Amino acid sequence: MNYELSHHARDAMAKRMIATPWLEHALANPTRVEQDEHDPSLEHRLAAITQFGNRVLRVVVNSTVSPINVVTVYFDRSMKGKL
Repeated sequence: MNYELSHHARDAMAKRMIATPWLEHALANPTRVEQDEHDPSLEHRLAAITQFGNRVLRVVVNSTVSPINVVTVYFDRSMKGKL
């Protein structure tokens, strides 16, 4: 999948120790996709990461640009056990 990381997303991945394969898994094979409540150009792609105790990775992307732009990425504690 072709994508670009924002500076914030790159920093967030390093700070939160999020592996690139996990990000790419959530981008290409999300279990759930949600539209952003405030910005219609953003979507949230969610996927459980089995290698990290099935925690849910939330990847926020701007899919209206090419390649898609990853805005931020984090493990969403509120989604624990919901996917």
